[in-house]
Amino acid sequence: MSIFLKTEDEIELMRRANRLVSRTLAELAKHIKPGVTTSQLDKIAGEFIRDHGAVPTFKDFPNPYGPPFPANICTSVNDVVVHGIPDEKTVLREGDIISVDCGALLDGFNGDSCYTFCVGEVDEAKRRLLAVTRQALYEAINVAVEGNHLGDIGATVQELCEAEGYGVVRELTGHGIGRKMHEDPMVPNYGKRGNGKRLKAAMCIAIEPMITMGSREIYMDPDRWTIRTRDGQPAAHFEHTIAVRRGHADILSSFEEIDSLVDNIN
Repeated sequence: MSIFLKTEDEIELMRRANRLVSRTLAELAKHIKPGVTTSQLDKIAGEFIRDHGAVPTFKDFPNPYGPPFPANICTSVNDVVVHGIPDEKTVLREGDIISVDCGALLDGFNGDSCYTFCVGEVDEAKRRLLAVTRQALYEAINVAVEGNHLGDIGATVQELCEAEGYGVVRELTGHGIGRKMHEDPMVPNYGKRGNGKRLKAAMCIAIEPMITMGSREIYMDPDRWTIRTRDGQPAAHFEHTIAVRRGHADILSSFEEIDSLVDNIN
């Protein structure tokens, strides 16, 4: 395992890349409503990222199981956990939830973040799933400090979400991030406190709980990308990129602008 600690200058470059990703998600928040296709969202995101001097990292991302990813963002609707491929056939409907995962490469460093949006009026059960998944993300970030372990992050997510009756996906994890989108270490959303790699200051990782309303079991569509819940229940996904520090985690991405738009829209 090769974990690359970042310099302060590199962390600031990563902050710029991640803030661009956050602004891209905020731009998409303005367009997420019934009747919009996921392909339309993909076009908006790709143009926004390129107009700001960056490259959409997900476009043509290699796949060990099949073809490279064909789009700029992942759009995962309802029972799709992650890696949903935008297309013209998928039309957002009132009551849907959609997780938009976005990555951008800017000045040699990657940003990566995900936000699960409500489409119009969404029922209370789905809203609760989103709230708990997001809470799990922030509680996990709170323990992502120098001297703690990767198991502390995973245990925090697992304990909170399973106590609420939700499933915690095992097969997909967070990850290190920097010059490459996926670096060591893997950051599972389950585990035991005190286990796993010890966290060091200047490690940069993406923490991303992927939580299901029912069973944690998943399967892959024939497209070799789309991951769905086996029982057809909805899933939520929130992600921040952070830098580990002494005593606190430095969140490099941001939900602030997204939240303000979502509140206004709702």
